[in-house]
Amino acid sequence: MKYTTRQSAILLLSDGTIFHGKSIGISGKTFGEVCFNTGMTGYQEIFTDPSYFGQIMVATNTHIGNYGVNEEEVESDSIKIAGLVCKNFSFNYSRTNASESLEDYFAKQNLICISDVDTRALVSYIRDNGAMNAVICTDGTSIEDLKKELANVPNMEGLELASKVSTKEPYFVGDENATYKISALDLGIKKNILRNLAKRDCYIKVYPFDSTYKDMSEFNPDGYFLSNGPGDPDPLFGAIQVAKEILADNKPLFGICLGHQVIGLANGVETYKMFNGHRGINHPVKNIITGKGEITSQNHGFAVKREQLENHPELEITHVHLNDGTVAGMRMKNKNCFSVQYHPEASPGPHDSSYLFDQFVENIKSSKA
Repeated sequence: MKYTTRQSAILLLSDGTIFHGKSIGISGKTFGEVCFNTGMTGYQEIFTDPSYFGQIMVATNTHIGNYGVNEEEVESDSIKIAGLVCKNFSFNYSRTNASESLEDYFAKQNLICISDVDTRALVSYIRDNGAMNAVICTDGTSIEDLKKELANVPNMEGLELASKVSTKEPYFVGDENATYKISALDLGIKKNILRNLAKRDCYIKVYPFDSTYKDMSEFNPDGYFLSNGPGDPDPLFGAIQVAKEILADNKPLFGICLGHQVIGLANGVETYKMFNGHRGINHPVKNIITGKGEITSQNHGFAVKREQLENHPELEITHVHLNDGTVAGMRMKNKNCFSVQYHPEASPGPHDSSYLFDQFVENIKSSKA
C-alpha cells in the first residue's frame, strides 16, 4: 500500500485543552458538543442518528471504517453528527455487502474527521470534566482564532434542535391497509422505529416537530408516538402541549428518548442536563415491573428528575439504569401512556427491549376494545 502523509489536525475543547491528531483528508473545521459512544459496532447508525445532531462524536472502538458503508443501514437521510474523533480510521474496508468506504461517504457529505487521537485519554478527560463544546480543525486555523469562534457556539443546555432534523412535510410509512394507525411526531425520528411499528401491522403518518394535536388527530389514529431527537427538551413548547392534549383525551401514547422527556415535562416533571450522557449499546437497565434486566442501546444527554417523578401521584418509574440509578422508563397510572429513555428499536445491538413496541400495540388494542 502506498504511503501518504496526512495533514495535522487538532481537537480544541472549550476549556482550552488540545488533543492532536491527523486529518483523514477533508479540510475545514466543525463545532459541536463533544461526546463519546462506547459501541463496538454500528458506527453508520450512530453517524446518521438525528439525536446526535450538533455533537462531535468520539468513537471508543479502536477501528472505525473497517467494514465500510451500506446504504441500507442508515437511520436518516444524511450524516447528523457534527464531526468524528477516532483512533484508527480505516481507509480500506472488507465487507461483501458494503457499497463504499467510510472515507468516500464522509467526503460526499463533507464530514470533518480527526484520527490518530489518544481517544482513551480524551474519553477519560470528558468523563472527569463533563460534556463541553469543542472544535475539530483540519485546515490550520490558529488556536487563538479557533478559541474566539468556539466561544460563540451556544451550549447544548437550552438549545432547541428538533427543528433542524424534523421532516418539513408529513409522510407515510407502512401498509395503508394495516390494522392500526399511528400519528408520530418527528423530533428526530429514526428509521428503525418506523420499521418496528410498520412490521407490527401499523400504518404511520409522520408529522413535523411543530405540528399540533389537531393536525395529528385529523389522521384519526389509534395511537400517538413521540420520537427521539437532539437538543434540550425544555424549549419544545409545542411538543409538550401536544403531549398534554393527547393525555387529556387519554389516547394511547408511547415516547422514546426525547419523547420520553417531553412526556415528563407535560406532567410537570423537570429535566436536567447530565454531566455525561448515556451513549452506547451495552447499558444495563432493570425493568421494575417484571424484575428482568435488559441490555439497552442509549443516546441521551438529558434526563427526567427522578425525585420529582417518584413524588408525582400519577406517574411511576418502570425502568431504572443500573449504572447510575437514573430513570430509564415510566408510565402513567391513570392514562394509557408509557415511555422509555433508551432505544428499543436499536440495531445493531441487543433486542432485549423490542417487546415495548408490542406493549404499545397491546395498549392500542385494549383502548379499542
